[in-house]
Amino acid sequence: MKVNGKVIVVTGAGSGMGRALSLQLIKEGARVAGIDINEEGLRETRDLTGKASAAMSTHVVDITDRERVEALPAELIALHGAVDGIINNAGIIQPFVPIKDLAYDRIERIFNINLYGTLYMVKSFLPALLERPEAHIVNISSMGGFIPFPGQSFYGASKAAVKLLTEGLYAELKDSNVKVTVVHPGAVNTNITKNSNVEMRSDVSAEEQASMTLSAEKAAEIILNGMKADKYRVMVGKDARFLDLFYRFSPKRAVDFITKKMAQMAKAS
Repeated sequence: MKVNGKVIVVTGAGSGMGRALSLQLIKEGARVAGIDINEEGLRETRDLTGKASAAMSTHVVDITDRERVEALPAELIALHGAVDGIINNAGIIQPFVPIKDLAYDRIERIFNINLYGTLYMVKSFLPALLERPEAHIVNISSMGGFIPFPGQSFYGASKAAVKLLTEGLYAELKDSNVKVTVVHPGAVNTNITKNSNVEMRSDVSAEEQASMTLSAEKAAEIILNGMKADKYRVMVGKDARFLDLFYRFSPKRAVDFITKKMAQMAKAS
C-alpha cells in the first residue's frame, strides 16, 4: 500500500522506531495518528515534524485499556476522515532473568502490552479498515518471536504470539482489501530498555552499542518499504536475517548458538 495521502495509526510513536516511522510516513505524504502512553514523547515527535506538524495528531492512550482502544477508531475517523492503516509498534522487553525468577506482575505487563495491546488495536480497527479501498496492518514482532533468547523467554513468547496472530490474520484477510505484514526486527538502537523499566549492565559504550545495532531510522525505512510492497514478512537487520535462516536450517543448533553468545555477553558485562 502506498502511504502518500493515507492516514496511518502508529503506536509507540513517542520514541524509537515509532517516532522514526511517524516522521518518515509524514515525509512521504501520509497523515499520522500517533499513539503513546508518554505525552511528552508524543509532543517531542510532533515538534520534530516541523512545518508538517499539522499532518500529525497525538493521542495519549494506554493500549492495554481495551475500552479506550475500542473508542479510538471513531475518534480518529472523526478527526482525519478515515484510517487506512495501523502499525502496532508499541512494546516492552523484560528484565534479563530466568523464567523461574520473574514475578507474575512483570509477566502480565509484558503480555498485556505486547500481545493484548496489539490484539485490541487489530480488533478495534479492522472493521473500519475493511471499508477502505485498500488498507494495511503492520504488526511488529521480534527476532525473539521466532528464536528464544535466554532471560527473555516471556518477551519472546509474547512476540511469538504476535507472529502467529499476524500470520493467522493474513490468512483470514488474504482475499480482502486489507494487507497484513509481520515484522521481525533484530537489534535496533532504541530506548526500549528505559521504556520497559529494565536496567542493562554492560561495559559497552553508547558509541559501541550504536555501531552494533541498526538505527531506528534505518529500521523504519525497511519496515515502510515492506509495507509499501505489501510484504508478508519483513526481517529488519542482518542479525534477524541470519538467525531466521539458521533457525530454519537447524533449530537446536541455532538455540545453542544464541545461548552461548548470551552467556559470553553476560560474563563480559
